Amino acid sequence: MGTEIKTWEIINGELIEINTTLADNGRKEKDDLERWLKTNPKILGEDILIIGEQVWTKSGPLDYIGIDNNGNLVIVELKRDKLAREVLAQAIDYASDVANWDIDKINEICLKYSDNSLEDYLTDNFENIEIDELTINNAQRLLLVGFSIDEALSRMIEWLSSKYDLAINAIVLNYVKTSSGNELLSKTVIIPEEVEKEKTNKKKFKIPMSDEPGNYEPDKLKELLKNYLNNKQWSSKRIRDIMLPFLLRKEKITREQLKKEFVRVGKAIDENKAGYFIALISNQLGQAKKDFLRQIIYYEYPKFHWEKDNFSIREGQKEFVKNLLDEIKTDDETVA
Repeated sequence: MGTEIKTWEIINGELIEINTTLADNGRKEKDDLERWLKTNPKILGEDILIIGEQVWTKSGPLDYIGIDNNGNLVIVELKRDKLAREVLAQAIDYASDVANWDIDKINEICLKYSDNSLEDYLTDNFENIEIDELTINNAQRLLLVGFSIDEALSRMIEWLSSKYDLAINAIVLNYVKTSSGNELLSKTVIIPEEVEKEKTNKKKFKIPMSDEPGNYEPDKLKELLKNYLNNKQWSSKRIRDIMLPFLLRKEKITREQLKKEFVRVGKAIDENKAGYFIALISNQLGQAKKDFLRQIIYYEYPKFHWEKDNFSIREGQKEFVKNLLDEIKTDDETVA
């Protein structure tokens, strides 16, 4: 028999089995289950971030595409009811196409889903991630999600995992509605998550990093900076609202001074949290394709070769930065 989860509620000292379904309670896969998963994808795994939904492949649309904190893509196939063995062939078919996707295509999917680039989305959602050490789409993980599973499929998953090191797993969900009206969603997995993830820890595409500044003409530089500073990514807002105004008031600022500034203006609850924000900003400054940021912001490595410090606005750029921030503020007030 395939994996099955049952739940009992204790009522007046007695065990009463809860036997409910999504349909019984007016819940639907499209309207409810998928929405719940998007609000907290950790039910899929602590290390998985959703970057696209209904993503088209050569074999049709897959339900979700995710990425883990090692840069591996995660194919998520969702079924409202039982996971049948045919789902495995479907997921493998998707993976055979996804395996050939390059970082530009993956970035495009992420932009459409999140309004953020892949690098920005990763650094904002995974703490302590080292983007310059990260590799993208070296391997693919298959994640099948449903409310029960055929014995044959469970057996095949265990066999493929143990004999062929395929990174595959099934999540069996259990939805219940208690007598008091509370709705609960629990899960069990066929393969321990740490075992399944370990099969994908290799390398492929690296996200390029650099310390070289850009060399754009003023109009192009302004265009690139305005597009970046106006996007929804948190690090962009923190550079625009905290770091650049602070740099305009100082010739040079250290990481410690910047931490204190984040706390002072109420944008970080303490200096530890501010330090995390600065690490994200440092990562943005170091990404090769964001050389336009390095054209206006200078930094040094006074202590460690990986830790940026002693930030300043480059010589001759202060008036440009001041006018840029004033223009952005005026645009925001006009829109408001």
